[in-house]
Amino acid sequence: MKEFLHTLKNIWSIEELKKKILFTLGMILIFRVLSFVTLPGVNPDALSNSMGSLGDLLNMFSGGAFTNASIAALGIMPYITASIIMQLLGIAVPAIQKMQREGESGQKKINQYTRYLTIVICAFQAPGYIAMFVPGNARPDDPFWWITSVLILVTGTLFIMWIGEKITDKGIGNGISLLIMIGIIAGLPRAFTQELVSRHDAGGLVLLLVEMVMLLFVILFSIMLVQGTRRVPIQFAKRIMSARGGRQQVGQAPRRYLPLKVNAAGVMPIIFAQALMVLPTYLGSTLQWQALADFANPASLTYNLVLFFMIIIFTYFYTAITINPNQMADELKRNGGFIPGVKPGRKTAEFLDSLLSRITLPGSIFLGMIAILPAFAMMFGVKQGFAMFYGGTSLLILVGVVLDTLQQIETYLLNRQYDGLMKSGRIKGRSSSNFPGVAG
Repeated sequence: MKEFLHTLKNIWSIEELKKKILFTLGMILIFRVLSFVTLPGVNPDALSNSMGSLGDLLNMFSGGAFTNASIAALGIMPYITASIIMQLLGIAVPAIQKMQREGESGQKKINQYTRYLTIVICAFQAPGYIAMFVPGNARPDDPFWWITSVLILVTGTLFIMWIGEKITDKGIGNGISLLIMIGIIAGLPRAFTQELVSRHDAGGLVLLLVEMVMLLFVILFSIMLVQGTRRVPIQFAKRIMSARGGRQQVGQAPRRYLPLKVNAAGVMPIIFAQALMVLPTYLGSTLQWQALADFANPASLTYNLVLFFMIIIFTYFYTAITINPNQMADELKRNGGFIPGVKPGRKTAEFLDSLLSRITLPGSIFLGMIAILPAFAMMFGVKQGFAMFYGGTSLLILVGVVLDTLQQIETYLLNRQYDGLMKSGRIKGRSSSNFPGVAG
């Protein structure tokens, strides 16, 4: 405890870091206040808390703003969707590929196009949200109200996006990541309270303690998945000037490593899979198909088996489109690097591609297991709200964002000759963007 207080004192003694933390907390406070400001004209007492699997997922990311019909009900997800679309377009559209190769200037153009696409997505999502999730008895039946509400929802998302960018520029951590994390954590106290009450009524406080211990192990397992890497040794040739005659001799630079992540796709496979799983749910409810009824239940065996295998498939797909072994091999060759025992060029690309395929398999299986852990938790009597923290997108985002933020804080401490946050070793965040617009 003494060392913890000493670390907090060190953090607070760095003036720049203190200002960044206070600025970040202030922006987060504004974000949370927005989630409780209901759209003008909406009767909050008439709102329904039952929104279906898609609504529950979006409500979790928005910190309850979705259920409250808040001016920030759409949250940051339209921006995330736009970021994903731009990343996928970068694979097929040569113009976007060119911007990606232009460095910082190209990235600024991509960010601007992402903002424009966010407005378009919001313009389509806002009327759909009002029609589907705001009951007719809770809203005015007035065309002018519809127009103003759509404008307010679009503006709310853009304002949240601005808050996230300001946190990234002037605060600590990645702003978009932190806002999503805060939205998820906002539901934790209520979910834990419900679980505590249910266990207390059933006389199962010991079971609650077991649940907390199991949750701790799940978090540790998730940290291992986020940080797991396969280090590929790399050797760089360097030229050394001889003292006699000024001749150049080729020597060997110290060995370095190329880190290949076990889970290079991050949370994207879970998001893709869950988005597709919503489709049979709505088809089953609309067409009254009993064969699709199980997809409406996230705790059913059918739902989780299909989700598990879809996550494995999407993990391979997303890894393939985001990591290019040929490009990695060309960059190594261009910089005079090589993998010991492997010829530069095509052989290196084939070696990296084979290695990625092998390490992606256990990574995808572990990712699928984490995604379906909430269903197992519900099988053992854990309430659905609290079970969502046992795995899935929410847990992976929480773990990744916390690691990234702590890594930035530790960097500030070490750069100013203070001790790090750990007695030995250093905190490792995510070395690559696993979630467009989210990863730190």
